[in-house]
Amino acid sequence: MTTTPAHASDHRPVVLLVDGRPSTFVDNALARDDVSIVLLRLSTALAELPPEYLRRTTHLPAFVAQVDNLEGEAERYLEWARKLPEAPTYFCNPQEPLQETAQPFAELVGLPHLTREQVAWVRNKPAMKDRFAEIGLGAARYRVVRSVAEAGEFAAEHGWPTVLKPMDSFACIDTYRLDSEADLAGVPDLDPGRGWMVEEFLRGTEYQLCALVLEGKVLDAYLSLNPAPILTVLDGAINANITYARSEPQPFDATAVCQELVDGLGLDHGYFHGECFITEDGGLRIGEVAARISGCEVPANHGLAYGFDMHRAILDTYIGRMPDLGYTEDRAVGDLLLPTRAGRVTRITAREELLTLPGVMGARLKVGVGDVLVPPRASYASSGYVHVEGPTADEVTRRMHNILDNFVMETEPAEQA
Repeated sequence: MTTTPAHASDHRPVVLLVDGRPSTFVDNALARDDVSIVLLRLSTALAELPPEYLRRTTHLPAFVAQVDNLEGEAERYLEWARKLPEAPTYFCNPQEPLQETAQPFAELVGLPHLTREQVAWVRNKPAMKDRFAEIGLGAARYRVVRSVAEAGEFAAEHGWPTVLKPMDSFACIDTYRLDSEADLAGVPDLDPGRGWMVEEFLRGTEYQLCALVLEGKVLDAYLSLNPAPILTVLDGAINANITYARSEPQPFDATAVCQELVDGLGLDHGYFHGECFITEDGGLRIGEVAARISGCEVPANHGLAYGFDMHRAILDTYIGRMPDLGYTEDRAVGDLLLPTRAGRVTRITAREELLTLPGVMGARLKVGVGDVLVPPRASYASSGYVHVEGPTADEVTRRMHNILDNFVMETEPAEQA
């Protein structure tokens, strides 16, 4: 990653922010009065921007780049940026699926960026796992495959269950756990236009690793527990991330592990995110990593658990500024994604009722009675979420199960648009 440039003027730092979809992080960045934001919108992601959000951001300079001609669009951007009061000198892409386009664009226009090799390490799963091996970190064994039958051959050699996934997948999209040879028949034919891989299924406890990085140093790391492995949420398991309390005993040194990964990937600044397992034999195995902001409400969990503005701290690392890590809280906080299902909603627990349950700090419902739902097969699918606090991650887990016991969502069949 190229180093963050020094900002010599007295003006506010100007950040070119990739605008792939609305998020809490983006809202926080737009609300700041000490940073100027210029939006980069990629043609392939425009559909993710709701009309209300587009109206709300009309006051900001926004450049729309056609991704099928990056070099030409980079020249057009540079001409466009020269007409701004001050051109961006910093760059931030919070969106995982846009890395392969956003980072090369930043390189073409002379902004801090991940190299093409680094993009492969944090997006292409075989390249990622090969890099883990090179820096001495354990990961699941894998094989690149072109058919479901080849996935079965891998399982016959290494054992069932096994996991079949696209090389560039996220949020468990198009990812399948195969428990036996009989499951192979239930997997759709693999899209030949995508790269596919199969890997061994790791049995154990899954964790989320997050870190703030500045000048190659992990300023602090934030460890989250997944009460159930992410892949199992596709089958109805509890879907949650819980940030440990600062004083709570943790299963391993998250800061040391993150620093080892940051060093091995050559990351200079920004937000580092990873997934890992403590396996049944007590070993640490790295799952996947990313050089972008973690999904769901994980950053918000960190901020609520530690008592600081996590989203502000994230952007500070992208502009080369030491963030304020003056923590004021010591508690565990998690986000619980509320279940969803296909059909027309006929009944759903009210937000006001959710707020009365033990530990609930806040709640957001994304659907209401009368809405017709067609949930995607993805780990982020939900009808809303609640933030839950407690003295320990175990206590937060118990409170989350109580919330699920009290949450009601009923649907009736409806025609799918």
